Amino acid sequence: MRAVVMEELGGPDVLQLKEWPDPDPGPGELVVDIDFSGVNFMDTGTRVGFGIPRGVPLVPGVEGAGRVTAIGEGVSGFAIGDRVAWASVYGSYAERIAVPADQVVPVPDDIPSDVAAATMMQGLTAHHFVTESAPLAEGETALVHSAAGGVGRMVTQLLKLRGVRVIGLVSREEKVPLAKAAGADEVLVSSGGDFVDRVKDLTGGEGVHAVFDGGGATTFWPSTEVLRRVGTLVYYGPLIGDIPTVQMFDLPKSIKITYAVFADHIHSRELLLRHAADLFDKIRDGKVRVDITACYPLGAANQAHIDIESRRTSGKLLLDPSL
Repeated sequence: MRAVVMEELGGPDVLQLKEWPDPDPGPGELVVDIDFSGVNFMDTGTRVGFGIPRGVPLVPGVEGAGRVTAIGEGVSGFAIGDRVAWASVYGSYAERIAVPADQVVPVPDDIPSDVAAATMMQGLTAHHFVTESAPLAEGETALVHSAAGGVGRMVTQLLKLRGVRVIGLVSREEKVPLAKAAGADEVLVSSGGDFVDRVKDLTGGEGVHAVFDGGGATTFWPSTEVLRRVGTLVYYGPLIGDIPTVQMFDLPKSIKITYAVFADHIHSRELLLRHAADLFDKIRDGKVRVDITACYPLGAANQAHIDIESRRTSGKLLLDPSL
């Protein structure tokens, strides 16, 4: 089969389309022909060695959707031809993958495969941010960084369904309409930490109840400044810049900080199925929109990484292994 292979760590040019051994299903696994693979910013960290499960050579990518073609020993509840989707399974930049059966979710007939693939990592991440990391109530206010990006748009839409006022941050003026379309009540243009006074002005000096910050090290401390007392900083940006060093007594106003790890919040199959089913229901009902802004041939994974690292993309990027 064809797969995108990293034989060394480095820039986007290390992503090479090569022939790779076809997977066989081990015990508890399914083999899936991949319809679409998701491209996530975390994949750029994989490319330079951040958090990879083993050394190179390695097929990157952790998210996708497709059809079951083989079933391993001990697996029940699946049939050949079933449509499934997954997140957090390395090896997804390929035509085919072996995935643990307990880490896939069934894809409803009325949810297209590209939408399913685009929903899993960013959608489930946003869902647990909003329902568990910082479950805000109606009438409260949140600041959402990168509000025109894939996670930011999802977070914004889910917050608005809870009746939360959303202040969005975007890096460029042309991204303002995208954040507005996701439901942001106000949108500020900021390329760093210069948003503090403007957010305080919009909240009468009180600050926000929660900040969803994927902006990295440059925005960490400004994000703490715009929180009101006992507010929550949902931080998920350590792949961009240096990881902040925090002294407990440096934290203002008794704020809370959570580094929202996917595996900690969705730590069982029951939770995975529940979160995914709720997202698919909201998509079906038109309450949540998945914005797929680009789909690349499998061999153009390096270009997808160049584009996502440029910070000029918005919404979700996919790879199509059939191309």
